[in-house]
Amino acid sequence: MTGKQKIILSLGGSIIVPDEVNTTFLKKFREVIVGSLNKYSKVVIVAGGGKVCRKYNAAAEKVAKVSTEDLDWIGIATTKLNAELIRVMFGKLAYEKVASNPHKKINTNKKIIIGSGHVPGSSSDLDAVILAQQYGAKTVINLSNISHVYDMDPRKHKNAKRIGVMTWKEFKQVIGDKFAPGMNAPFDPVAAKRAEKAGIRVIVMKGTNIANFKRFLQGKPFSGTVIG
Repeated sequence: MTGKQKIILSLGGSIIVPDEVNTTFLKKFREVIVGSLNKYSKVVIVAGGGKVCRKYNAAAEKVAKVSTEDLDWIGIATTKLNAELIRVMFGKLAYEKVASNPHKKINTNKKIIIGSGHVPGSSSDLDAVILAQQYGAKTVINLSNISHVYDMDPRKHKNAKRIGVMTWKEFKQVIGDKFAPGMNAPFDPVAAKRAEKAGIRVIVMKGTNIANFKRFLQGKPFSGTVIG
């Protein structure tokens, strides 16, 4: 890896705030990112909504009949809150505002840029892919509470097998090709379509396994699923 490389991270909201804000994880995550800044010209981190998003969506649906678009707006708001937290914890190392529009490239000397959700019908995964295109990155790392993509839902099937390397066609066969607000998939199917078309590979790994993430950043063997 050279100093000219760029890294795009889709950081799952469910590891930022599993139930309470996961400060233990965030401290370690910050240390790893700061320790890797000499290797990258740009680090773009897109925060997801995760469990907070799903909790608020479920609450809204219990209270009234709400549209899919409105559920999406709730999700976007939760990504913005999570993104502000991530931005603040990097202090002066990060660009001073959350990037809320992935189609707008930010010209800054700051190596770290934090992004959030953008518009309904999208996801933080899709925003990460768009940002990868904007900054000329060929890889998006999806850090969530999932260590791999499985051939079946491991929560429902005990014999589900994790996959190390797969094509986008194989991923589509496992996940499908439709997006829903708050969906809990290894990577958003709409984002997957765009990544495939753009020739961007996606790496799915468990974000809370900091040692594994660090190995990846160092160019060492790591545990996860490489798609594309």
